[in-house]
Amino acid sequence: QVQLVESGGGLVHPGGSLRLSCVASGTIFSGDRWGWYRQAPGKEREMVATVTSGGTVDYAHFVRDRFTIARHNAKNTMTLEMNSLEPEDSAVYYCNARRHMAPRYNYWGQGTQVTVSS
Repeated sequence: QVQLVESGGGLVHPGGSLRLSCVASGTIFSGDRWGWYRQAPGKEREMVATVTSGGTVDYAHFVRDRFTIARHNAKNTMTLEMNSLEPEDSAVYYCNARRHMAPRYNYWGQGTQVTVSS
């Protein structure tokens, strides 16, 4: 079993920056994809950014070059640098690790709150 723990959320003014971190404990295999997802009140959870164990990244359209995802395989960690934050970015941000081939898994962290407000 793998546990994902997020940190780094908080309250920031519009235009500010935050750095989220996710640490995995347990056995992680190569060939998987990690990602950040977010969920605002009354809305569905949506993908923010993902990165494979090989380093291929994908971003949601609303990121618009403001966020940078990075993964550190040797340390089982992942970060999300968020700049130029907007009130619309306010949400609970979740870390996810999933693998579609054996051994299959789909793990979620407990989430960290990001609030962008003046």
